[in-house]
Amino acid sequence: MKLKNVLKHFHLVNKHRFYVFMLSCMAGIPFRGLIHDLSKYSYDEFWISCKYFDGKRSPIKIARDRLGYSTVWCHHKGRNKHHFEYWEDVSRDKRIGVFVPYKYIVESICDKVAAGMAYKGKDWNQHEPLGYWNNIDRDNIVVKHPGSVEFVDIVLKKIDTDGLKKVLRRKYLKKVYNEMCIKYNIGR
Repeated sequence: MKLKNVLKHFHLVNKHRFYVFMLSCMAGIPFRGLIHDLSKYSYDEFWISCKYFDGKRSPIKIARDRLGYSTVWCHHKGRNKHHFEYWEDVSRDKRIGVFVPYKYIVESICDKVAAGMAYKGKDWNQHEPLGYWNNIDRDNIVVKHPGSVEFVDIVLKKIDTDGLKKVLRRKYLKKVYNEMCIKYNIGR
């Protein structure tokens, strides 16, 4: 493993976490932004991610391409409630997507936006998060609660048309979230 990869991965994680923190502050959940992805500094995630780091794609995706799986992802998704995988309940005969609580789903949106900012840099624009969600993330094999999916759809479409500053506001996000709670009969 090259020292250069270690330093670059460390820098990318810090940059991503900084963007998540800034976006989380805008969205009214600063504590979630402050503690976001701390598991990325753990031995189980950090060193393997350095091994697969290339600066262009997630080390998790590179490990999956090479090995067919990622131990980093197995560790990460079970410790970070902003991932839909955390909210998938698997029993013997079915998989159910649980409606994601407000602070975690807003953190998830901040995470999606910040990942694009960290990887795309100056090429990032407000259309990136919706494009990624629609092409990669929305319909992956994880079972998601339809209310959670609709919430992310609405917010990312609004970011796409109106920009971050108008959308990542606690009042707006709470309004949309509460509408989903009513529509899907979710107790708050």
